[in-house]
Amino acid sequence: MCTISLCMIVKDEEAVLGRCLESAADLVDEIIIVDTGSADGTKDIVRRFTDKIFDFSWVDDFAAARNFSFDKAGGDYCMWLDADDVIEAPDRVRFRAMREALLPEADVVMLPYHTAFDPQGQPTFTYYRERVVRNDPRFRWAGAVHEAITPAGQVRWSDAAVSHKKEGSGDPDRNLRIYEAQMAAGKALDPRGQFYYARELWYHGRFADAAAELTAFLDSGKGWLENEIDACRLLSKCMAALGRGEDALAPLLRSLALDTPRAEVCCDIGGWFLARARWRQAAFWYELALTRKRDDTSGAFVSPDCYGYLPAIQLCVCWYHLGDVEKAKAFNELAASFRPEDPSVLHNRTFFSSLSSV
Repeated sequence: MCTISLCMIVKDEEAVLGRCLESAADLVDEIIIVDTGSADGTKDIVRRFTDKIFDFSWVDDFAAARNFSFDKAGGDYCMWLDADDVIEAPDRVRFRAMREALLPEADVVMLPYHTAFDPQGQPTFTYYRERVVRNDPRFRWAGAVHEAITPAGQVRWSDAAVSHKKEGSGDPDRNLRIYEAQMAAGKALDPRGQFYYARELWYHGRFADAAAELTAFLDSGKGWLENEIDACRLLSKCMAALGRGEDALAPLLRSLALDTPRAEVCCDIGGWFLARARWRQAAFWYELALTRKRDDTSGAFVSPDCYGYLPAIQLCVCWYHLGDVEKAKAFNELAASFRPEDPSVLHNRTFFSSLSSV
């Protein structure tokens, strides 16, 4: 059987690292830990799982640190995790099945990455990442921030997810600081870097700067399709945050020239009309969202709620205001099929029951 080296970079992760390694240790054949300057008990936790601990001087470059960890790997494949990632029990079973089914034919195995969850623990934001790659110089990281490996060769997909269970805020300024240091040093960002830099500006409330970067990114025409669609969505949010709500629709419509609409875009457009009490137009876009096919393997950021619960619950609102209570009730029950205990669903049921008793 092919061997897998788990390669991680860590710093001051004593709060979460044990949880991560316990979930992954018996799935891999070797654990490589690269420490970039921990001052807590991180290394003590690591020693419970492996003696392959290496120090790396941090140089504001995640790709450099990850490539250093890959260079230490002795397995046939390299796998990466962050310290606050966890492989849940059902996904551990799927991971073992993936090893048997896809290795050694695959060069790259793409696994789902769940990064946000509802109160019941169901993923609300997910996308695929290049999680397991052949231990080969072709597969190395690029990008000081939001680093990635370009898939090549035989690329396969599996449903063995990794769940990102972040604890605390970390250093919220780190990524922005790295990007702006690069630019101050005269290094131009590539299109992917420009897109993620704009996202960092958004996160920091610098909406005008984010809008300018997103517009330049889109006008260049050099971005990856899914990043361009996301850029349209984020530019719309910037317009709204800048008090330019009427201008927030244009970027969403711009995305329609790029490809057929994702359900996320349909929900954004529906939301624009809903906020203006234009119920029929909102209903059109929410109903369209329900027809869109979810494709997690596209590599896009996927919001599962946009393919079911969200348009259904908003259609309940739309059809109530349009005077069709029975249709509104039906869409509320459709929303319940996705989230049975959702407070909005339960509230609506109570409301509709009160109408029938009058």
